[in-house]
Amino acid sequence: MRIRINETATEIGPGATLGSLAAQWKPGADVLIHNGFPAPAETALRDGDEVYLIKRGERPSEDELQRLMAARHTPGVHARLQAATVGIAGVGGLGSAVAVALARTGVGRIVIADFDVVEPSNLNRQQYFVDQLGHPKVAALADNLARINPYITVEPHHVMLTPANIPAVFASCAVVVEAFDRADMKAMLVETLLSRMPEVVVVAASGLAGYGPNNAIVTQRAASRLYLVGDGESEARTGCGLMAPRVGIAAGHQANQVVRIILGEEGT
Repeated sequence: MRIRINETATEIGPGATLGSLAAQWKPGADVLIHNGFPAPAETALRDGDEVYLIKRGERPSEDELQRLMAARHTPGVHARLQAATVGIAGVGGLGSAVAVALARTGVGRIVIADFDVVEPSNLNRQQYFVDQLGHPKVAALADNLARINPYITVEPHHVMLTPANIPAVFASCAVVVEAFDRADMKAMLVETLLSRMPEVVVVAASGLAGYGPNNAIVTQRAASRLYLVGDGESEARTGCGLMAPRVGIAAGHQANQVVRIILGEEGT
């Protein structure tokens, strides 16, 4: 019967199992992926199956990692993610978490823009480390994303975004994530993107402060090219600051909506 092993078409005999295949093809493999999901060694193989064999602790090459991600996502889905370019405006709590999610998902090119540096009050919710304090956020985040997925392209812009430079910074992006803190900056970015970049879809956020109800954070389609994530009312104030769990929920919404847009799902 004919199956695919690590994305290579192969003929095998009847009665083979994942374990017997691993012993022959990759001795020491201890993660066995069968049709996109981990499976036990005794799993019987059938014609047309797709198998990926992984040895823990062994760093894969770029081709091997891409094949593995394709096996988990399915090849057609992964190819579309790998070909996509996504912009992130602001890489604080929201933007840094969105970037991490998209890098792990395999989005091929991520454009990040922020003027700020990492400082101590960021560490309660942002994807940075103590030894990165004082570094430009875009440089620190680019380093972190390279550790997560060294085979994607990260394009950092250490700039204050304005109506004058936004079209140039995000010129290559089909989707841009709005991840600012200030309401006036949010409005400026969204207005500029929608009015001056007619092909761009924007995924924005509003209302995610504190530790309020999980399910109050939702994704809504606010206009044909604008999605809005949040509860629409929670704002940072005394006794209701920005905290990692709820910011993470909103960032997950934004990242998931980006993936859905890339893959042609336009609903919420």
